[in-house]
Amino acid sequence: MPVNLRNRDFANLVDFQPTEIRFLLQLARDLKAAKYGHYEKPQLVGKNIALIFEKTSTRTRCAFEVAAHDQGAEVTYLGPHDSQIGHKESMKDTARVLSRFYDAIEFRGAGQEIVDALVEFSDVPIYNGLTDEIHPTQFLADALTMLEHVDKPASQIAFCYIGDCRFNTADTLLIGGSQLGMDVRLCGPRALWPAQSVVDCAHSIAEHTGAQIALTEDQAAAVKGVDFIHTDVWVSMGEPESVWGERIELLMPYQVNKRLMEMSGNPAVKFMHCLPAFHNTETEVGAQIHEKFGVDAMEVTDEVFESKASIVFDQAENRMHTIKSILVATMA
Repeated sequence: MPVNLRNRDFANLVDFQPTEIRFLLQLARDLKAAKYGHYEKPQLVGKNIALIFEKTSTRTRCAFEVAAHDQGAEVTYLGPHDSQIGHKESMKDTARVLSRFYDAIEFRGAGQEIVDALVEFSDVPIYNGLTDEIHPTQFLADALTMLEHVDKPASQIAFCYIGDCRFNTADTLLIGGSQLGMDVRLCGPRALWPAQSVVDCAHSIAEHTGAQIALTEDQAAAVKGVDFIHTDVWVSMGEPESVWGERIELLMPYQVNKRLMEMSGNPAVKFMHCLPAFHNTETEVGAQIHEKFGVDAMEVTDEVFESKASIVFDQAENRMHTIKSILVATMA
């Protein structure tokens, strides 16, 4: 069935049908093959994209910039101090101004309501680069990476997200995995489970897609037989440093280490992380945590992160290919 996403916003995964998500993933595969094969054809020549970053970024910014460049588009980066947004001008007004200049607008920041305002008041496609509630471009990269590393359809893939399950990474995997009919398991302390509204949304989707959904505190049950184990940082952007102590105590039993990987019973199980990861003491934060709490790794050990089971850099690369698919599908 043909899929037409021209002029569509990519603001929230729930706005897309499973067929549309699968279309974007297939387009990403095709564009990735074209880039590797040196036969990619720019389809966005003459297009201009505004990149609004309220929160700092490595992968999201670089992925958008390289994807746009490969396809012949130009980008303008607007960092936290590069515009009047929120200071002298509302996002409502900014949306109406920028949509007169640009063919699409990307936003990465705190509130989903800001993305929603851009969608409502802009006349061009809006892309959600991350909010506190959802990270839709990350899910496309995660899904593409999983499909590349197993010889089975999405509906037969089982994965577990383990750790702090309350924030955008876990929420996105739960919703996206449900849309693709996957076996989705979230594991962590009950106090750190997703909001009930997110769980209810996933169950509603699963009724139509056949997805299996499980939330548990039992690490062994959560990872048994899975193809992939995901995790993320234990303290999210914007949270105070004072929470590190309690979070480490609460989540250390859910650290991804060699023992946890072996508990899956799958010798081919893969490790995934959206990055950055605190797997050693080679960063300022990692060194500070080691000095204060005596731990040299948090959500994942260096042994797992640097192992052959780790596919985090394939996952990072796929941010660019999947973002490119969004740009081409909505603007070309």
